[in-house]
Amino acid sequence: MTTKYYALSTYLRQRFGERVQKIPLDGGMNCPNRDGTLSRHGCIFCNPSGSGTGQAAEGRTLAEQWDGWRDRFRRRYKARRFLAYLQSFSNSYGPVHRFAGLLDQLRALPDVSGICIGTRPDCLEPAKLDLLGDLDLPEVWLDIGLQSSNDETLARINRGHDAATFAATVRAAAARGLKICAHLIAGLPGETEPDFLETVRFVNELPVHGVKFHNLYVCHNTPLAEWFEAGRYVPPSRDDYCRWLAQGLADLRQDIVIHRLNGDPAPGELIAPNWAGAKQTVRQAIHETLEASAVWQGCRWAPAPAPWFTTDAPLPPSLDLPGQEVTHV
Repeated sequence: MTTKYYALSTYLRQRFGERVQKIPLDGGMNCPNRDGTLSRHGCIFCNPSGSGTGQAAEGRTLAEQWDGWRDRFRRRYKARRFLAYLQSFSNSYGPVHRFAGLLDQLRALPDVSGICIGTRPDCLEPAKLDLLGDLDLPEVWLDIGLQSSNDETLARINRGHDAATFAATVRAAAARGLKICAHLIAGLPGETEPDFLETVRFVNELPVHGVKFHNLYVCHNTPLAEWFEAGRYVPPSRDDYCRWLAQGLADLRQDIVIHRLNGDPAPGELIAPNWAGAKQTVRQAIHETLEASAVWQGCRWAPAPAPWFTTDAPLPPSLDLPGQEVTHV
């Protein structure tokens, strides 16, 4: 079977010659869309407890969290290299000195080969980007939520920033040699397949190096749950999501690394749709859709899958040269 897309696992093996395991960390951070700076409600789909492990609330330091996960992944996968992923909420939010201290803790973790910072585009001031650009680590990724390039949608979901803010932050980060992973959601209220595809094309024109695709699902204790219960929102079917995703991949630049193909609800948080809770089944359905429709990443403008979709190929130029202004390759 032909490799259909440029997976993160493939990219990391090309970079390091071995498996690299991502470790989720909880820095106990907040979000300007929750603390009253922008709003106290958050994005309409966001679980109030965040998307991470919740270990900071249990009193576990970053080093303690790291050691626990690292030991587990060493036993399970024989991994020797790790990426520190600050996942919950907006991890660059707050004073610069606090962010600098957080980075110092991450840099000191044993066997760390890089970091991934989950955050918002409006929480990355120049001084913070400078700190990230000065890190002496092989991999520095910014996981930045965009969700949609449609400003009406962003207002509807209470995102608190516009698409232009995302674009400006991405350009500033890439100029400092940082890699950006954009988060995109299919199935947002009021959006259709063309809206989702327009967001993919928007990302294509920016120096973005990776994407995470998410299917929108309804979580407990969220505004979206109220919309769902009132009949104001109906999640897409699994078939619809697979079709949207396949069409998005067909448009996506071939040098962009796929960090995720579908969302993964935490235990107990899912209301609907039921299919979203079966991660592996959804992944299988996605691959079957790609195979049946003869779609691969970038097939709308490239005649064949890129050679770097396999681990024995060199990196594409835009990932081999940090900070390069990427274009269609």
